[in-house]
Amino acid sequence: MTGAMKKTTLIYDAGCPVCSKTVKWIEENEVKDSFEMLPCGSETLDAIFPDIERAACARAIHLVLPDGAVLSGEKALPEIFKRLRRYRLIAVLFRLPGATLVSRIFYRWFADRRYRIADFFHISALKK
Repeated sequence: MTGAMKKTTLIYDAGCPVCSKTVKWIEENEVKDSFEMLPCGSETLDAIFPDIERAACARAIHLVLPDGAVLSGEKALPEIFKRLRRYRLIAVLFRLPGATLVSRIFYRWFADRRYRIADFFHISALKK
């Protein structure tokens, strides 16, 4: 990570309609300038974050905190919610007993089926 990066970087699968819509929602609800969004297929991914494999970021979101810590999948969710207006309290729910297990199971289930879920709900990819 470069020293100039101060924002939290969210790495996501831009080819996934659900992921793209979620990133748009996050952008609309983030505390001002909290995130830098980086598609998993970006040519700059390898240069900026050489330790994050493309295959891994295609399977789950990755969140790179300003201190360089990398969280993926369900582990990133509380940190994302902490940076959203009106949704910060949701981060507290991840501290409840059993929340880690439930979020891990649900995230894996949802991530493995996200393209089928997008088809079922007729969610299309965003055009930028």
